[in-house]
Amino acid sequence: MKLNPGKCAFGMTVGKFLGFMVSQRGIKSNPDKIQAIIEMAPPKNVKEVQSLNGKVAALNRFVLRATDKCLPFFRTLKKSFERTDECQRAFEELKAYLSSPPLLSPSQPGEELFLYLAASPIAVSAALIREEDRVQKPVYYASRALCGAEERYPPMEKLAFALVTVARKLKPYFQAHMVNVMTDKPLRRAMSNPKVAGQLTLWAIELSEFDIKYRPRTAIKGQIVADFIAEFTRDKDKGAEESPQWSIYIDGSSNRRAGGAGIVLLSPEGDRIECMVRLDFPTTNNEAEYEAVVVGLDLAKAAGAARVVVYCDFQVVTNQVNEDYECKGERMKRYLDQVRARIDDLEAKIIQIPRGENELADRLAKTASAEHMITLGNVLSFVQLSPLIDPCNMQEICSKSTWTTPIVSYLKNEVLLDGKEAARKLKVQAARFILIKDILYKRSFSCPYLRCLGAEEADYVMREVHEGICENHSRSRSLVHKLVRAGYYWPTMQKDAEAYVKSCDKCQRFSNIIRQPTEELTPMTAPWPFTQWGLDIMGPFPTAVRQLKFLVVGIDYFTKWVEAEVLATITEKNIRSFVWRCIVCRFGIPKVLVSNNGRQFDNNYFRDFCSQLGIKNHYSSPTHPQANGQVEVMNRSLLKIIKTRLKGAKGIWPKELPSILWAYRTTARTPTEETPFRLTYGSEAVIPAEIGLTSYRVRNHDESRNDEAMWLQLDLIDEIRSAAEQRLARYQDRMARHYNIRVQHRDFQVGDLVLRKVMGATRDPTQGKLGPNWEGPYRVTS
Repeated sequence: MKLNPGKCAFGMTVGKFLGFMVSQRGIKSNPDKIQAIIEMAPPKNVKEVQSLNGKVAALNRFVLRATDKCLPFFRTLKKSFERTDECQRAFEELKAYLSSPPLLSPSQPGEELFLYLAASPIAVSAALIREEDRVQKPVYYASRALCGAEERYPPMEKLAFALVTVARKLKPYFQAHMVNVMTDKPLRRAMSNPKVAGQLTLWAIELSEFDIKYRPRTAIKGQIVADFIAEFTRDKDKGAEESPQWSIYIDGSSNRRAGGAGIVLLSPEGDRIECMVRLDFPTTNNEAEYEAVVVGLDLAKAAGAARVVVYCDFQVVTNQVNEDYECKGERMKRYLDQVRARIDDLEAKIIQIPRGENELADRLAKTASAEHMITLGNVLSFVQLSPLIDPCNMQEICSKSTWTTPIVSYLKNEVLLDGKEAARKLKVQAARFILIKDILYKRSFSCPYLRCLGAEEADYVMREVHEGICENHSRSRSLVHKLVRAGYYWPTMQKDAEAYVKSCDKCQRFSNIIRQPTEELTPMTAPWPFTQWGLDIMGPFPTAVRQLKFLVVGIDYFTKWVEAEVLATITEKNIRSFVWRCIVCRFGIPKVLVSNNGRQFDNNYFRDFCSQLGIKNHYSSPTHPQANGQVEVMNRSLLKIIKTRLKGAKGIWPKELPSILWAYRTTARTPTEETPFRLTYGSEAVIPAEIGLTSYRVRNHDESRNDEAMWLQLDLIDEIRSAAEQRLARYQDRMARHYNIRVQHRDFQVGDLVLRKVMGATRDPTQGKLGPNWEGPYRVTS
């Protein structure tokens, strides 16, 4: 093809235009290169491609989007040359553009310049413009191909990268002129945001040396700039012929408490939408994956997608949707029907990928299924309270496998199991149960009736007692005893309680420090209730309102009843007031007070106060404060409950103290096998779990009969205390024998997950005594 020396769009011949560029722009290369490109035949080998690229490189600042136009030729240099239709079209477009080149205008000293930015999936480009007589004229074009990780930049980072690229290339223009960046994107706010990190921060620092202003792009006055913007605008008619393809990466996660779904939606333009959904109901891994697929398809439909490719790393779900696997489960069939109903509305297909290529969706799913879901600022987050399939049908399926079903059927309709031995076993087992108002109860040895619970009800009761409003995070044995005393039963109580406590993260992190015994134990006993009290000071805690940061504690050696009071300062007057109001005025004058050698206990005023009331003061050795072991053990238990109840706001511990003391007083103590509340008042306290899921005594409460029963229990309280005293003596004897011969062995294997004791250097000083005792987990490597 040979160009006729006609006139271009600006009224200049090609020869005059080339001469103008040489005189105004200072081109050192021969201007005949443009004519040579126009006249040359399409390149046939790598050498001709290299020659063409060299010629274009010398003129790329005069060519609009030179990188995008020549990208097919750049790619051919990476491999053996193959002449494709794409290369032929690029060559023809380049010759057509050079046959009518635009007129560039030189900048004038001191004038303001305007910069237009554009980004495509493969390149970034910029046009530097000057304004003359209210007409915008191009000064310089700059473009750069994206490679590697640059192609995965978000759109905002691509624009920032285009600005940095043109600032580096046209540094003399940026140093001599004030440059107005014309954009309809919040580029300035994105680069000046103090929360951003990484490359945007470095680019903002690099651009700070130039006089750059950001202005909103309104009207485009120059035709050249209009062409520049139009080339980056998607052709709507072309897009209507073939809908763009969206990509969805999904993953699901499930645990004992809840499930989670992670969805990453990628638009054809490279925009990314991240979403996580917490499935706040029991679910399996397969069900969580199906929930994630459904949410991803719904998001794509809401975004206007017509063609979708779903990438999933779960083989079962992928093959069931693609009909490679047969779906047998009833629940899975319902989920599969829901997915296929949504696929019919979209042109969608599902592809299995390795787990390593689905890390972002996997991380979102695990975050959503965590015990405490952390909501991220740039991620859509939802909480789904019921499964996608019919909740009523789900309840029917779950209820069929309940252990109480055969017993209820026999007691209600006399329906026996198949088989002689199974029927006989059911008859014997059902003799211990009774139906009251269609609720199954078990005849107990320790309580009148125990309400029989299913799996979900048992989980609610354990969660409420262990970490509810009156949580104390007791061990599995204490948890089971408290549940039985509250009036509940299911066959695997002890096993479930042990598994529940072992899986409690707070119980592990705030568990007691393991210590080796150093000398023999000498038990201390009290002859009757409230005759011997132990006193101690706890703190300092984080400062609360009214400058409260200390806790004075007293415990009765017989009933294990605890009294505590918060203090701002530790003085002899405050301790004397506590003993008078909380011990003497409530439980009578004690015989002995056991304390350490602190100045608030060992002083003349306090000694005179005790001697006037006939109270003896016993002090532990200054070198061995463990002699006051009863108070030390109680302090550890109380401190553990306080720490596990609080999360971030450690300063509210005084408000939690009443409910903490109630939880301690209503829990059976191991030495007496009775709760302090019962040894003190003669009956068990009603706990919140009995209100949320009523026990027998709450459901069948009769005020007149209740008064008679309370009087009877008060008459028998002496016998209960006598039995508790005997159990306490036996327990202390066994504890002493066990303590004196105990040696703690701890063996670990390579690969074990362990917690490490928090030392002074690693302890958070802001949390004080309310910080965890253990940190980790760590994995044993050698």
